[in-house]
Amino acid sequence: MTILNKILYAEDEPDIREIASLALESIGQFEIETCESGVPVIDLAMSFQPQLILLDVMMPDMDGPSTLKALNNHEVLRHIPVIFLTAKILPDEIERFKALGAIDVINKPFDPMTLADELRNIWAGFNGH
Repeated sequence: MTILNKILYAEDEPDIREIASLALESIGQFEIETCESGVPVIDLAMSFQPQLILLDVMMPDMDGPSTLKALNNHEVLRHIPVIFLTAKILPDEIERFKALGAIDVINKPFDPMTLADELRNIWAGFNGH
C-alpha cells in the first residue's frame, strides 16, 4: 500500500486552516499545501500533485461539492481521493457527499491530535478496496 504523504487542503476559515495544517505537518508528518477556496484547487493539484485532497464543504466562490465536480471532470486529477470536512453533518448529507465521489466526510470541529490518524485510517480503507 502507498503511504500517504502529500495532502492539499482547501478551507476558507484561516484559523481552522492553520490548526489543521500544523496538526498534519507536525503530528502527521505530512507535506501540506493549503488554499482558501475551491478556485485554486485545480492549479494547486496540478503543481503539487497531492495524494489526497481535503475540501471544506462551505467555501465562498467555489464550494466543496463544486470543486469535487471540477476535479472529477479533469482527466489528470479525477483519480485523487477527496474527503470533505464540514460542520453541517447529517447522515443523508454524508451519503450525498459520497454519491458525489468523496471517499469520506470528517466532522468539524475535528480533533487536531487525531486528525492525521483519522486520515491515515480513511486512506488505508480506501486503498484496501
